[in-house]
Amino acid sequence: MHRLLPLVAVLALSSCASAPKNTANTCAIFEQREGLFTNWRRDAERVSAEFGVPVPVLMATIQAESNFDPKARPPRRWILGFIPGKRASSAYGFAQALDGTWAEYQRRTGRFGARRDQFADAVHFIGWYHADSHRRTGIDRTDAYSLYLAYHSGHAGYEREVWRNRPEALRGARRARDMAARYAAQLKRC
Repeated sequence: MHRLLPLVAVLALSSCASAPKNTANTCAIFEQREGLFTNWRRDAERVSAEFGVPVPVLMATIQAESNFDPKARPPRRWILGFIPGKRASSAYGFAQALDGTWAEYQRRTGRFGARRDQFADAVHFIGWYHADSHRRTGIDRTDAYSLYLAYHSGHAGYEREVWRNRPEALRGARRARDMAARYAAQLKRC
């Protein structure tokens, strides 16, 4: 049995090391990430029950932010076309959470061991953030479009409507809204 432990560990880690192959189908995502050590559907459903944000909205936010890539980061700026420079922001992981926002989440929830490249932690962060958006701004927890705008622009930025001049925020909000509707329809069949 002790010879199998390293193999089991490698298999468990390899199943989480990259994005699912079919990110346009939430049933396929959940099927690809259901195993002995991981169960994304269970994780998303727990967060939904805790914060009142529907699973399709949670999943659509991740899809719009990182397309389920646990190591996602903003692209680097390049100096003279070949020297790697700084990234546009500190966004990282499934949720593309910024360093400061993630630290605030850890402080306010007591989840100091939470990691942005772990699905269960990232989906919990998104549920927490969307519930906070609901509390602060009154956005309905089912409104994927507006929740995404608040997520992308921050609560104060959302209230100041800074997203109106950010085409990337509007594109992301449309993508999140459309994916949430698609995911909701798919979840009824799986």
